[in-house]
Amino acid sequence: MRVTVSLITYNHAPYIAQAIESVLMQQTGFEFELLIGEDDSRDGTRQIVTDYRVRYPGRIRVLLNERKNVVYVNGKPSGLWNFTNNIRQSRGQYIALLEGDDYWTSPHKLQKQVEFLEGNPDCAVCFHNVRILDEADPAREALHHTGSMRSKYDVEDLLAGNFMHTCSVVFRAGLFADFPRWYFKCPMGDWPLHVLNAQHGRIGYLDEVMGVYRKHAKGSWSAQSQVQVLANSLQAARRMRPSLSTSQKKHLDDCMVRWYRDALALSRVAGDAKTARSLAASYLWTFPLREDTERSLLVKLALHLRR
Repeated sequence: MRVTVSLITYNHAPYIAQAIESVLMQQTGFEFELLIGEDDSRDGTRQIVTDYRVRYPGRIRVLLNERKNVVYVNGKPSGLWNFTNNIRQSRGQYIALLEGDDYWTSPHKLQKQVEFLEGNPDCAVCFHNVRILDEADPAREALHHTGSMRSKYDVEDLLAGNFMHTCSVVFRAGLFADFPRWYFKCPMGDWPLHVLNAQHGRIGYLDEVMGVYRKHAKGSWSAQSQVQVLANSLQAARRMRPSLSTSQKKHLDDCMVRWYRDALALSRVAGDAKTARSLAASYLWTFPLREDTERSLLVKLALHLRR
């Protein structure tokens, strides 16, 4: 099997058919399968998925999960078990990622990305540009990448933050043995996965729009505030940090300091003292002796801790 399309879904009844159809329309010169991880939805998603499996038994496999397997992060249910189980059960040499509320727009997406990876053995991952569909303002057109992009990136670039939408990513299977324990303490699955893969090769970029990321109120990531996004990125960074090389740790530390500053400033503007105190405590615990930390920042952090 050349490619497994790993599609995870939970309560995506209004969107899941479009996601599945966007996979089935792919035109390739190789064999691929669609592996759907259905996380025990309560809105009819499971029935839609199983109907598609009956219609396409040679193309679609479905893993019907139970909520008892859900991994909780920060006391909240996550999609980490579904995400990792799908990848573990994939049969392809390459794995393409998709979530049930997003979809692909080019029938040549898989062919182009596999051709790129086979023509660039130094690359472990390939991604492309996507269109952002904001359900609150559907007429507004936006692309994820609007500026100049390089053709290849390295893990150090990725440590500064995830620049790849999940629906745009194809990667080589089996680059690492299994998901480490720290992975299941991260509040997101995609960025840590990309870092694990990018430690084994570069990241290639195709300057084409071949998918749509749907931004809506129920989205697991798009519904978060900027402070939440920064706080979650910091939590994931702290978890993955011990697995990095010395130079990679230094690069990540510099990024984390900026994220702490930004998140603290945003929480103060919002009058969210609880979040500010939590960020302050986390910062001082993570970087107690950082030499280039401004004295004024340390004072502000200490004041927040005393409130």
